[in-house]
This record gives sequence, C-alpha cells and structure tokens, in this order.
Amino acid sequence: MADQTTTLLILGASGDLTRRLLLPGLGTLLREETDRKVRVLGADRLELSDEDWRGRVRDSLAEAEVPEEVAEPVVSGATYLRTDLLEREQLQALLDAVDEPVVLYFALPPAVTVKVCALLEELTVPQGTRLALEKPFGDSLESARELNRQLLRVVPEGDIFRIDHFLGVNTILNLIGIRFANRLLQPIWSAEHIERVDICYDETLALEGRAGYYDHAGALMDMIQSHLLEVLAFFAMEAPATMHAEEIRGLKAQALRATQPWDHDPVAASRRARYVAGELGDRTVPDYVAEEGVDPTRQTETLAQLTVQLDNARWAGVPFVLRSGKALGTASKQVVVTFRAPAHVPLGLTDTPDPDRLVLELKPGSVSLDLSMNAEGDPFELEQKELSAELGKARMLPYGEILGAILDGNPLLTIRGDEAEELWRIVEPVLDAWEADEVPLEEYAAGSAGPEGWV
Repeated sequence: MADQTTTLLILGASGDLTRRLLLPGLGTLLREETDRKVRVLGADRLELSDEDWRGRVRDSLAEAEVPEEVAEPVVSGATYLRTDLLEREQLQALLDAVDEPVVLYFALPPAVTVKVCALLEELTVPQGTRLALEKPFGDSLESARELNRQLLRVVPEGDIFRIDHFLGVNTILNLIGIRFANRLLQPIWSAEHIERVDICYDETLALEGRAGYYDHAGALMDMIQSHLLEVLAFFAMEAPATMHAEEIRGLKAQALRATQPWDHDPVAASRRARYVAGELGDRTVPDYVAEEGVDPTRQTETLAQLTVQLDNARWAGVPFVLRSGKALGTASKQVVVTFRAPAHVPLGLTDTPDPDRLVLELKPGSVSLDLSMNAEGDPFELEQKELSAELGKARMLPYGEILGAILDGNPLLTIRGDEAEELWRIVEPVLDAWEADEVPLEEYAAGSAGPEGWV
C-alpha cells in the first residue's frame, strides 16, 4: 500500500449507491487498513454543504467502527463540490480542483456515465487518473465495444476498473483457494469427473421499488450476464502460476471465450418466467406487472435460466446451468458441483441414488461435500453423508475489498474490457431470441419454487 494520499472522487455522491454501498464499504476498509490515506470528495448536482457531506462520511465510518484517530483526518478532509457533470466547464473545473492521483468513481446511472465519459475525452484529466465504473458496461455487444473504445480515449486499460461487487465477495475469492491450493480437488476439476455445474442466485426479495432499473434489465442482464458468468469464469479457468491481476483476468477471459449457449442453440438453452401474485412469507406480493413503475409491454423476466457449455478440452460435454430469480419461496445462492457416478460399485453393496456433490454457498460462505459412505446399521448399504465447514468470515464488505484494490491501482477484482465484451457475446443471442418471442415467458406464483418442470 502506498503512503501517498489517493483522492476518491465520487461522481453522483448524493445517490443511493454512495449511501448504501460505497461509504459503508470504505468504512470497513479503513477499519481494517488503518494506515491507508484517502481523501473523499463528492460531486453531484444536488445542493449539499461540506458539513452535510462530512456528516455522511462520518456516520459511515462510525457505523463501521473505524478508530477515531483514523476517521477524523478522512472526515475533516472530505469536501463536496456541487457540479453539473454534464456541463463541460463545470466538469473541467472539478478535475482541476482535485489532487493527483485520483479515482473517478461513477456512482451514476449508466446513461449518464456514458455521457460523462464522452465529455472526458475532450477534457484534460489529471495524470494517473483511474476510472471506476459500475455495471452494466453497455447494453449490447456493440455498445460494450464502443464504451471500451471511448474509455481508452481517456485513460489506458490498466487505469479502467469495471466493478462487479461479486468479485469482492469472500466466497468467490475462496473459490481460487479451494480449486488450486488443495490436492484433493485439483486433479478432479474436469469433465472426466464432473457431470454438471449449477450456479444459482435465487432471492426471496421481490421488486422492492427497483422498477426504474430492473424493468429495463430483467434477471438475465441483472444477474446472469454479469455476476454469474463471472463466477463461472473463476470456476472454469485454467490454473494460474501467480495471483497477478493480468494473469487471472486473462485466464478468465479465455474461459469466457470458450463459453456458448448449450448446443449453440440460444432458444433451447434458455428459459424465462415472471412472477404473478402470491404469498411470500407473511405478505402478499402483487403481480410483477402491477408493481409501481413496471411497463407490462416490456415482457421483463424475473426468473432466468441459461445452460452453457465450454468448448474446450477440460469442460467438453459438461452443462453449466446459470439461474437467478426474484420472489421465490426459498433463497438459494450457491454453486453446486455434481460428480459423475463411480465407474463401478462392488456387487453386494446397495448404492445410494444420490450423486456425490460439492456445494459452495455464496451467502453465507460455507462449503459442504456430500459423499457416499456406509450407512448406519447395514454396512453393505450406502448413503450420503455431509462433510461441511464454514468459510472464514469476510474481513470487510465487498465494496471495501474492491475500493482497496482500486485505490492501490490493482485491477484483480475488476473486469477487463475484453471480458466485458465476451459477457455480452454470450447472452446477446439469447436476448435476441427472447425479443423475437422464440422462448415463451412462463409464470410462477411469488413465494413458489418457480415454474413446474424447471431443473
């Protein structure tokens, strides 16, 4: 960690992302890394005094239990600059007012981020400026390519940090250790031993007032196109020699380049559904189309499933099933590895019908291994026994991990430009098939397990 103070300039500082995620994440970072030096500046159109901004920073650091002697210099150095980020002169004045090195964090709606980046092409940015951007990175393959070209006209790729907060989740980072640092699993991580992989992120939450974003995105773009395909890349990549950022990101991109819809058929490989009214816990959830802010003509899905394959030697023939949905009766946030049946079970043993499985819980972090063993009582009858362990508790919030890496100029926990394009290449044929209504939009009651017949 450098002794130099880094300026974190949050564009869109008055918004929800800053309040809910960025400032709390920064608090946990400073709690764990007390010698880190950072100046926190906010910029937005909203009228906000320096004292109001300092109060927000102070409250977040206090909630994270940052020691007073660490928090006070950060709070006293925090400044808010009222700026219309789409006005050329005001944006240049903002850039001229900050100290180097600076991280420009785009806590803005995607469309505004694109417009601000277009303005930055015409302005003078401080030397060593880093750009930190939230997903989505474009809304199609071509727009992702154009955004990448635009960003590269402002700063080099090494100074662009595309944020996926999943990459700061402790379980995702532990996946590297589970795969590459133990002798038991490393040699069996291939199609020879693994029959299928399910990566699931089902939520009991319904829309919860997020129609402004979600009704334009849907489950496929919101979760599978970004987060779950990134989990797949970590799961399926080849073994790295080091944890150097460019090596890891290069191996992830290699895995994504091999990824295609199952049988190269986006229609047969995908399913979509939308929730209708139902009981979720102790409350009644209305039809999705009746939720405030929803446009029924968009045909937005709240549950998506996509089966993909990796066209390479390690994973040939293994289906990777990616699924995510809202308003489901049971939350399921896990990676399930189903192993192939043994080549031969000795005659005289009564085998269990259940396969051996490795289950990685994304939230909360835990790992379990279901193995066939002799049953209690009859030693010639086999049954499944579960071996489980809790993963180490995360030292900080995901956004704390990500902010720490960005402030250090380490892109390990972010997405490289070619990765962002591959994510769109994989799902774009599916989106086209859905737009053409080649895949029916099914329905499921809120609080249920989803449509009947889904895997």
